[in-house]
Amino acid sequence: MRLPRRVPWQDLSELEQVCGWIYADENDLDAKRLAVNRLAAWKAAVPLPHALESAHALLSVILQDGNSASSSSYLSLRMSYASAIIRLVNGLVDPLQLGAYARSINSIAQQLGLPAWFVELRHAATHEDLPSLEVLRDASREAMSWLLHNYFLPTLNPSTPSTAPAQPLRPLAPLLKEYKTLMKATTRDATLRVQYRTEIAKATRDIERWIAEAKVASASANGGVGWEDAQEDGDEEDTQERWALDQLADVLIQKGMLVPLSKKKRLSPGQTSLALPRSTLMIWSPLLSDIQALHPTLPLHLVSAITAHLSRPPPTANAEPGPKDAELILLSAPTEELKTDPSYDLCLASWAKWLVDNCTKAVVDADEAEDLRESVVVRIISSLGPGATDNGVSKAANALLEALSAERPKLATALSILSQGPAHTPQAWEENAIDVMDGRLRTLLAFSGDTQDPEDAEMGDSTSPSGEVLQLPPGWRKLTERDGWRPAPIGVYVGCA
Repeated sequence: MRLPRRVPWQDLSELEQVCGWIYADENDLDAKRLAVNRLAAWKAAVPLPHALESAHALLSVILQDGNSASSSSYLSLRMSYASAIIRLVNGLVDPLQLGAYARSINSIAQQLGLPAWFVELRHAATHEDLPSLEVLRDASREAMSWLLHNYFLPTLNPSTPSTAPAQPLRPLAPLLKEYKTLMKATTRDATLRVQYRTEIAKATRDIERWIAEAKVASASANGGVGWEDAQEDGDEEDTQERWALDQLADVLIQKGMLVPLSKKKRLSPGQTSLALPRSTLMIWSPLLSDIQALHPTLPLHLVSAITAHLSRPPPTANAEPGPKDAELILLSAPTEELKTDPSYDLCLASWAKWLVDNCTKAVVDADEAEDLRESVVVRIISSLGPGATDNGVSKAANALLEALSAERPKLATALSILSQGPAHTPQAWEENAIDVMDGRLRTLLAFSGDTQDPEDAEMGDSTSPSGEVLQLPPGWRKLTERDGWRPAPIGVYVGCA
């Protein structure tokens, strides 16, 4: 759960008042002085968001420049303006260097919708001669306008979208196809591995840079520039990484990526189990291992994307679409894509099985590796197991469940019990219904692997109507009249010792 965000204002009316002081009249220095004093008081109480801190720095220089009685020199003003602009750009860009490989400041600024000449001005003020005072004044005015439309207005009115022309996220498919082409060449001719080593490493870095770009784009997808500092909220991964890995997984499971376009290459000849062809593994397993080394939860996102596809209901041939539906179908997808593709589903199921078997290779800690494997299996069962879908699951999903159950006898027994539906739905309560439910519970608890302490054995024993002694789970005990228990209607509290 994300922790609540601490803000310096008591309510939005205070922030709106500060915004009015700053932008109501550009020539009203007294109002801007009130805004600077209010921001300074907030800064002394709590850390300010970067936008307010930058606004405070820019306003301080503007007041210094507008005060005719000030003894500030020409060079001092230039350095103050330049410092405020540099801190504005760095504070926006540096927290978004999220990938394993550094990205250019200009590319991140484009994704944020920050004017490109701000980056050039920052570079000139840092590494070259200081820009002129007129250029710096223009930059400060445009920076304050950018903060108004990208921080103040969206914060005061969350329904107002940011006006920054953010750069759209570049497509991932061309990067994956370039990587696939290089790897296919090396699998066909092993002598090319040394020649293509640099190109393959570059393609892998480009994919990782795309993940970093997707993290930045996630802020725009969720409503604009993310001004809040990253907080440790106890989640294994933040929202930005979760969104980026979901986008990556959706592209990877498309035809032509993890699943070859040719149906003959999707499955091994004479395949009887969910096993991927060796050529497919040689192409994609190095990339998946490299990405998982930097993003350990990648298998969970891939499995989620695969199970989401396998759990979709098959298209109904009897349904006749209306005129609008038919037009949408023709515009959105070809007719062939609306039909089921068993080989595609089986290949995805094979990838899910491979992920279960190999998701722990990049994890060093044994406990973390086992937890990751269990999380992957649980995600598959929760999406494809009994009762997960109303229309049943496909042949590939059943094959995946059978493959997992064959290696886990306890899981097979639990699935067989859960899949046993009642022969009929009784209209009235039957006397033996409790006995049937108790029998199923005992069978499931017998395969839970939990053991009971001898000291709690006497308190945990329970006798069934047939006379046999049952073992209750640890921490459970059967209440008797000695504990103060008595029969009562449902919802009536009975105090027990």
